[in-house]
Amino acid sequence: MLVARFIHILGFTVWIGGMFFAYMALRPVAATVLQPAQRLPLWAGVFGKFFFWVWLAVALLFASGFHMMALLGKPPAYALVMLALGTAMLLIFAHVFFSPYKRLQRAVAAQDWPAGGAALGRIRFLVGANLILGILTMCVGALGPLSG
Repeated sequence: MLVARFIHILGFTVWIGGMFFAYMALRPVAATVLQPAQRLPLWAGVFGKFFFWVWLAVALLFASGFHMMALLGKPPAYALVMLALGTAMLLIFAHVFFSPYKRLQRAVAAQDWPAGGAALGRIRFLVGANLILGILTMCVGALGPLSG
């Protein structure tokens, strides 16, 4: 159980921490310092690197989460809430990866900055939603066992 918890903590730290950094630190600076011709390729490259780690984190989170739930027998309610929130986050991320991120990549390759900006705006909204869900999930995981 200790190894599974470590893997779980590592997974959500990478995913949620990466979203927090991108949304709260990199995004505002890139928006004020860089023009679209520099900003959009930067984001396409950042997402290309980060999304590999997100897919890995997702695999580790679900594997470790299901393992811990199996060890518990009947999982407590908070674990099921975490599973529901994590599944919602996965679906949002998969949509980002397969839809607006692909549009961003195509727009950057074609140097179509308005289309790239629209795709980035959609990604920004969805990452913000996922960040909120991720923080909520962490709170459920931290406080759930204390709720009795």
